[in-house]
Amino acid sequence: MYLKSVIPYLFSASALLQSVLSDVAYPLSTSDRWIVDTNGNRFKLRCVNWAGHLEPGIPEGLNKQPVDNIASWIANNGFNCVRLTYSIDMALSPDTSVSDSFTQAANSSGTGANVTALQEQYTAAVALNPFLSSATRISTFGTVISTLASHSISVVLDNHVSKAQWCCNYTDGNGWWDTASGYDASNSQYFNTANWLAGLSAMSTFSTTHPNVIGMSLRNELRAVGTQDENNHADWYNLMGQGASNIHAANPNLLIVFGGVTSATDLSYLQFTPLDTSAYPGKVVYEFHAYYWSFPVASSVCTVYDGILGARDGFILESGKPFTGPLWLSEFGALQVIDGSSGGLGGAETALEQAWLKCIVPYMEGNDADWAVWAVQGGYYLREGEVDADESYGLLDHSWTDWRNATFKSALGSMFEMTQGPGVA
Repeated sequence: MYLKSVIPYLFSASALLQSVLSDVAYPLSTSDRWIVDTNGNRFKLRCVNWAGHLEPGIPEGLNKQPVDNIASWIANNGFNCVRLTYSIDMALSPDTSVSDSFTQAANSSGTGANVTALQEQYTAAVALNPFLSSATRISTFGTVISTLASHSISVVLDNHVSKAQWCCNYTDGNGWWDTASGYDASNSQYFNTANWLAGLSAMSTFSTTHPNVIGMSLRNELRAVGTQDENNHADWYNLMGQGASNIHAANPNLLIVFGGVTSATDLSYLQFTPLDTSAYPGKVVYEFHAYYWSFPVASSVCTVYDGILGARDGFILESGKPFTGPLWLSEFGALQVIDGSSGGLGGAETALEQAWLKCIVPYMEGNDADWAVWAVQGGYYLREGEVDADESYGLLDHSWTDWRNATFKSALGSMFEMTQGPGVA
């Protein structure tokens, strides 16, 4: 885990699944700053994140609700897409049974999980989703994706981490490629480049049987430490290019999502050295992340905030440039606490978020930009050693029944609307 009107640098599987998704003319591609379908009409990403990258190795929440209930809630609340996260550990051990995966998660070094308590989460998940009793990690992903398809929900697969665990910090070993310059074990020991490339290929191959998988993100929140990334981003261009080639070779229909450095907050270098996209024309989408802490000094001064975002990421939307492409805010969010006096988002800890939302929402509205909110999950099977951990940024409550804070959707203003782009009246 973790665009306003014009600003500087920023201008304004099966036949059954195919029929269910007939309202989307797949596959998708890009045209200038837009994502478009095969008819040339814009497809706006209005997504929610759904985590599946932690130690148990499957999408969260199946211990709380049947998968169809979760998919229905997503669709009924206006989302058309899910950013579904996964680990390279899962991608390279896809046939591990879900039962064994939970056992391994409880016994794995460093989780500190209560084995009995985590087993209870698995038992609850099987009771609500009986298919899990004989499922593997990858077949569970497949069932989730197919269920989303039955509700006309598209999916972007996001490689969140290599080692399955919570993300992110600068000492989790998942931040930067181990073969890149400036190796630092604390930031790179689990980010094995060869395994990463193999995992991308495996998941891209898997996606060929799921037509509602419209794209893959190369890596979540790349972050360098020490002397890493001090070569004019040469490692980023080289290794991201290799990853993109692996995805495209296995499934040329997919959009390929490139995130920048500094935890996906900075693509500014593309202004001066644009990415060579000739090997996968019409398939590159860029992503960035924004929370109130991303630029804390400026997060409540909207003119300053807009300028920083424009210089770092928003310039990508300027039409007709060598760097132009769709720009997807693939993570943003706010604590879903409720202020007892107002009934809205509130509390001392969210005061800064309140001010920040008043900047980021108009920014996104003015540019009619693509987005994905963090996150649908009301909690986790296991997070940082805690079984049945809560997600305070979760749109769903801890029971995964309904909005944790129903006022949040209205706080997003007109972000759900599509007002610009090809085919928009």
